[in-house]
Amino acid sequence: MRLLIIEDNRDIAANLTDFLSARSHVVDVAGDGVGGLHLAVINDYDAIVLDLMLPGMDGLTLCRKLRGDAGRHTPVLMLTARDSLDDKILGLEAGADDYVVKPYALREVEARLKSITRRAQSQGQSQRLQVADLCFDIETYRVTRGDRRVDLPPIPLKLLELLMRASPRVVTRQEMEAVIWGDHPPDSDALKAHLHILRSAIDKHTETGLLRTVRGIGYQIACDEAA
Repeated sequence: MRLLIIEDNRDIAANLTDFLSARSHVVDVAGDGVGGLHLAVINDYDAIVLDLMLPGMDGLTLCRKLRGDAGRHTPVLMLTARDSLDDKILGLEAGADDYVVKPYALREVEARLKSITRRAQSQGQSQRLQVADLCFDIETYRVTRGDRRVDLPPIPLKLLELLMRASPRVVTRQEMEAVIWGDHPPDSDALKAHLHILRSAIDKHTETGLLRTVRGIGYQIACDEAA
């Protein structure tokens, strides 16, 4: 899983990061609410571990903004020292998917993260793909790059969805041709032409190109941090 830990206690954050990283999870860390919300909005995570008491912006406010203003449905596991029923209800009403009270066992945290991630996948909660400022609403097929609307023909649109779902993994030419044309790809280099249309549309007028060619292998959509 790709996880975001938003926790201002450095020891707690380090313990969580070391444990989860050792179990093959990719972990990002933010030490305050404002920075945590920024990372949660610009990146796609499988789940977020969120402390309730944070500098800059508390966990309840962060969760409400993530769900409301940002429209993100990333599963959230809230960690806190508060153990009253009212506190748990507040966390869940703010948009948290589960709630663990400190002190906790690290194995339980991982188990709960896996549980809320599976539940989110089965319920189809995530309807938006995002890499950096490139967003793809897979329900409406609306694509934006920052504040700019991106209009794409059907085949480049399908390629974009494939690449964003796989990001930051490199997708081979063979994989893309199989998705678009099945067992009968065209004789001409049609794939290259459609990728040219896609690159021109999403990377036009931007300083950062997200569609990258990996010579001899295929293509990827990734930001600098993930490439």
